[in-house]
Amino acid sequence: MLKRILLGIVALAILATVAFFIFAPGYVERSMNPVTMPEEGWPVSEEAEALHRELAIGDWHADSLLWDRDLLKRGTRGHTDIPRLLEGNVALQVYTTVTKSPRGQNYDQNSAGAPDNITPLFMGQLRPIRSWFSLRERALVQAEDLQRMAEETPDRLRIIRTREDLADLLKDRAGGEQVLGVMLGSEGGHPLEGELANLDALYDAGFRLMGLTHFFDNELGGSLHGEGGGGAGLTEFGYQVVEAMIAKGMVIDLAHASPQMVEDVLAIEGARPILSHTGIQGHCDSHRNLDDALVRRIADKGGVIGIGYWADVVCGRTPDDIASAIEAAIALVGEDHVSLGSDYDGSVDAPFDAAHLSALTQALMDAGLSEARIAKVMGGNMMRYLADVLPSGT
Repeated sequence: MLKRILLGIVALAILATVAFFIFAPGYVERSMNPVTMPEEGWPVSEEAEALHRELAIGDWHADSLLWDRDLLKRGTRGHTDIPRLLEGNVALQVYTTVTKSPRGQNYDQNSAGAPDNITPLFMGQLRPIRSWFSLRERALVQAEDLQRMAEETPDRLRIIRTREDLADLLKDRAGGEQVLGVMLGSEGGHPLEGELANLDALYDAGFRLMGLTHFFDNELGGSLHGEGGGGAGLTEFGYQVVEAMIAKGMVIDLAHASPQMVEDVLAIEGARPILSHTGIQGHCDSHRNLDDALVRRIADKGGVIGIGYWADVVCGRTPDDIASAIEAAIALVGEDHVSLGSDYDGSVDAPFDAAHLSALTQALMDAGLSEARIAKVMGGNMMRYLADVLPSGT
């Protein structure tokens, strides 16, 4: 009898463990990445839908690779996958790899030594063991997942590494091909693990964009949300990384950088940084949004500003609220420096998923933006910038 009871307990424990690994990651993702779109959807006119289909749309920031979903299949949770991006007529999506996130993450102050949220997530998802305890390997594993998907469906998915790749993508899409370009980025420079040689490893794996910091100070310098209170700038290692990124034709992202780090990067000859996902502080007073004067200086240096979709940065939960933030960005930096940076699947809310992106085109039309201005914001500015900055493959 005791033996049967023990066997029953073991069986229940095994079932509970299996159920955890099957259902827990999905539950976490659903709770962290809600879509706040009404059941009937946002109204989109035939005119807006027709314009939307003509656009070359680009988005600077989505964290979908973090969640270990098969992005080749249309999902029932989160914000993006390849089918939904194609349904939304997206031409180019930057997929960023998240490798570390401090427990209790907030916009004000986080410790680099705080327990990490991503380690248990990777364990729970049964990602390769080499990625459990190495931030570099954690980034490379996500890059390998994307590479596998591109190899499986080259007719639908291409990884963009050079300006020629981008030109070919846009040409083929203009000719009617339903193909998505994806560019790899890193959410923060900590996967370098303090070694400049690791930048070569990320570059060789396809990374063409890197944020210097995320929610905590790292080896490169200060975070907008770190313990230095925004006063910590680039370290000596940070300067080395930025100069190497410029030489390689990599995009420098200051989305989570401290004000002093922004100042330091802007002072470097040849630096042309972007803000990949943000709001405009003068429009939405959030500590997540960088000071307007620094945002303007990034644009003055030739960079672009990616406007996010979530409530914390646009102060609202509708397509109209995102359109208002875009209007504020245009008023601040001009129509040639504003683009999209959704932060899809980045533990944020969004009023629509990628398949329903035409709701934003409708909101921009309702706000009175011209078709030419809408085309710039929805992707034209991003494509122009990348055509200048990305390395040549020739």
